[in-house]
Amino acid sequence: MELSDLMYTAYPYAKSLHIMAVISWMAGLFYLPRLFVYHVEQAENVEGVSPIFLVMERKLLKLIMGPASVVTWLAGVFMVLIPGLVDWGSLWPWTKAAGVIGMTWFHHWLMARHKDFEKGANTLSGRQYRLMNEVPTFLMVVIVASVVFKF
Repeated sequence: MELSDLMYTAYPYAKSLHIMAVISWMAGLFYLPRLFVYHVEQAENVEGVSPIFLVMERKLLKLIMGPASVVTWLAGVFMVLIPGLVDWGSLWPWTKAAGVIGMTWFHHWLMARHKDFEKGANTLSGRQYRLMNEVPTFLMVVIVASVVFKF
């Protein structure tokens, strides 16, 4: 059996794994900015609440978002390497790639903001985190539309 045949056989497994990982990653990308909103707003009002948020944020980043993003990337790259699966002459793989890179940048931006919270150096407001919470929604629309409509 040739390598390309094995890759085609593995495709439905990789695609399933990719979809599950994307769902987990996106859940974290939607939830973490909301946690930051609550962290900012409650830390101003309730003594001793900040360590609780730090633990929740760290666990979300390390136990869910981090592994999910790695599996998303690995399964996605595997599928891209299957011969003939992607028409690189079309626009859609490039817009999807840009969206995924944007999603990865946002993930890293969130990690940096969490480090700010850990150092007691957060400078953003709850309103600013609410606005940033729209970033993954926009990127999700770009990614899904790219894959579904294959423009």
